[in-house]
Amino acid sequence: MEMIVRFDRSLFIVEDDATFAKTLKRSFEKRDYDVVVCHDREALLGALEKTVPAYAVVDLKLGAGGSGLECVKLLSARDASMKIVVLTGFASIATAVEAIKLGASHYLAKPANTDDIEAAFGRAEGDVSVPLSSRPTSIKNLEWERIHETLVETGFNISETARRLGLHRRTLARKLEKRVVR
Repeated sequence: MEMIVRFDRSLFIVEDDATFAKTLKRSFEKRDYDVVVCHDREALLGALEKTVPAYAVVDLKLGAGGSGLECVKLLSARDASMKIVVLTGFASIATAVEAIKLGASHYLAKPANTDDIEAAFGRAEGDVSVPLSSRPTSIKNLEWERIHETLVETGFNISETARRLGLHRRTLARKLEKRVVR
């Protein structure tokens, strides 16, 4: 059996966008991280056979309907002390809660840069000074959170999500296309 090696500055990037992954990799390598890029769950499983990283950056929504939450679970199961940051352009309360429950140490909305991610690695505890908003949640935001919650439950399967929400699949697809991530 091959010995698993762990480096203090080792980092896995699980990201299906090759251009973004390459940029992030170069940026972390300039900061002396030993970076491995995995574009999907299968590549991550292969990489985990050789190395267990100290850090990981995981995109929430991977290509072909893949979920970064599965990758967070795999990474955390391999080493619970690993610092895992989830990046997403589709932030929601439901996915943030699930990511933390599965072992992520932080959750960042895109666009996030290397400084933001590295700062998240360093934050081991929550911030009690975060201001609490008294603004009520809008119906649009509640709808968006429910859609995302159901997407997570179905593993980002659009047809099954539409069925559970009582929507036509094309209606759900249009709603997802209209949502602009800021």
